[in-house]
Amino acid sequence: MRISLLATGRRRTFKGAPLTLLTVVAATFACWVIYANIFVISDPLVLGILFVSSVYTLLFIVIGHSPTASDKPTIFDYAMSALSLTAGVFFFINAKDIADRISLLDPFTPSQFFFGTSLMVLTLEATRRTTGLGLTAVVGVFLIYNQFGYLLPPPFGHGISDFSYLLDILIFTTDGLFGVPVQVVASYVFLFVLFGTLLSKAGGGDFFFDLAASLTGKSAGGPAKVAIISSGLYGTMSGSPTSDVVATGSITIPIMRKLGYTKRFAGAVEVAASTGGSAMPPIMGSAAFILAEYTGTPYREIVYAAIIPALLYYLGVFLQVHLRSVRYDYRPYEDAVPPLSQTLKAGWPYLVPIAIIIAVLMAGYSPVFTAGAGTLAVVVASAFTKRTRMTFWQVVEGLAETTLRILPVAGACAAAGLVIGGLSMTGLGMKSANVIVTVTSGIDVMTLVVAAFVTIILGLGMPTPSAYILAAVLVGPALAKLGYPDLQSHMFLLYYAILSALTPPIAVAALAAAAIAEEDPIIIAVGAVKLAAVGFLLPFVFLWNPGIMGLADPVSVALAVVGGICAVSAIAVSFEWVKLPGGPNMLWPIRMLLFASAVAAVAPMVPLALIGIGVIATILGFSYIYSRRHSEENDAIAAK
Repeated sequence: MRISLLATGRRRTFKGAPLTLLTVVAATFACWVIYANIFVISDPLVLGILFVSSVYTLLFIVIGHSPTASDKPTIFDYAMSALSLTAGVFFFINAKDIADRISLLDPFTPSQFFFGTSLMVLTLEATRRTTGLGLTAVVGVFLIYNQFGYLLPPPFGHGISDFSYLLDILIFTTDGLFGVPVQVVASYVFLFVLFGTLLSKAGGGDFFFDLAASLTGKSAGGPAKVAIISSGLYGTMSGSPTSDVVATGSITIPIMRKLGYTKRFAGAVEVAASTGGSAMPPIMGSAAFILAEYTGTPYREIVYAAIIPALLYYLGVFLQVHLRSVRYDYRPYEDAVPPLSQTLKAGWPYLVPIAIIIAVLMAGYSPVFTAGAGTLAVVVASAFTKRTRMTFWQVVEGLAETTLRILPVAGACAAAGLVIGGLSMTGLGMKSANVIVTVTSGIDVMTLVVAAFVTIILGLGMPTPSAYILAAVLVGPALAKLGYPDLQSHMFLLYYAILSALTPPIAVAALAAAAIAEEDPIIIAVGAVKLAAVGFLLPFVFLWNPGIMGLADPVSVALAVVGGICAVSAIAVSFEWVKLPGGPNMLWPIRMLLFASAVAAVAPMVPLALIGIGVIATILGFSYIYSRRHSEENDAIAAK
């Protein structure tokens, strides 16, 4: 049942002339998106309509109606594609009349009613094909509530019973289908995906893998550490845990298995590492851009706030992998690993676009300009060496691939827009917030636990942007009622939306890894949750100690960083049952003391933080001394 609910339409494979035609059309669409964002100030409604209708036109041809669909589109597919194109043309031709009409007062013409309803139905089918029945069912439930909720008793009922009212808000304004999610996908997300696609097309993915291998390949558990670093670097471009697992895991998981790593461990490492990429600056995932729009926070500030938590997340995964690798004697790479200097000498052009993106962001330019500058830098920098230089057709393929990669994201965000519009119209968002606060009696910790649980449940089987959007409108108001700042509370929700990709029972990222590792996805997901333990705890620190996000004075931020590093180290050691290499298994009381000290180390109260840091430093320092003596004694015995 789990697989059937997650089953999406089959991505068709085209060859010959149809492939060339699809590539040219998709690349042309990408060029229009670039032009519309960088060179034209477009009306948001018109931009959204043209973007969605064009995406649907391609989507119904490229993605089949079921997992077993043939490579040849059916008459039904062509009909929906043609209807999508016709709807776009209609809305574009009548854009002035639609913009001038007074919402909820002017009646619809028959044509407006037909094409508006058609777009709503097309969105449901597009969502089903790209994300499966999970999100489609959620959207369907909300649409039914929007239409028939007036039949429910207070406090969940509402007074709206006219379908025209619903259609007006959801289709003919920027509060529904063409709202924030679609606007963000049509601008920031598309351009940053283009950047990542072209960088990968030029060989950036191979460079990141070689860079990770040069740094850690010859240490204990080298392939697992390479998976962590390369997946983190790749994930910040892709923004999708599942696609990251497929792209990097297809290389790292077989290598780990070849060297004797268990299937569970190999898959879990890749899933935990790939999932964190969506929270790793400077690009992060598409949900981060939606967060910026919802909170009104400049994207640059979100990047600053996300740096420390993302690094702490990967430090936690890295330390746990290292300790387990030492404990079970997981071997390093057997193949030759290029030295770091050689890797950087061969791949320096790939670092230029990333450096430019960071510099432009720090200079305060908009995400659209930043993505445009980074994309141009990829093309220019790749031309400096023959090995990285892209041909004209490769650039065209990169443009087309970006369009095809954005199809599922656009479908999911359009569906989420229908939910948001309905929630705003009926006021269900604030009602759900009142229920959450009432159930938890307004107790902060209980409210946060419920918020985290609900966000993970909402994200099961869904793309991260959809999970975050639903959490933002259903759970976000509850955190606001408790007085938490927007940026911190929405980062809290974003993290749990991201982590839902590795959380059982669905764990879409684990499903992707299971196919490569040939292991049960639930077993991999459980292992990934353990490796990602720090990620599940970090969001609570966001709201407790703003210094961990850099939202405090320099001294408080510095103390939060030191406390965070100590806390992550303590959690990694306590979870992996060891002191340090060479030490015996750790007793439960000491592990619990480490965990309690980790909580104290990240406290916003200076005395408590210093005590926590001191206890952790003492225990780990003693463990290090013990392990060194143990190692020296073993060496002396071996020498005799």
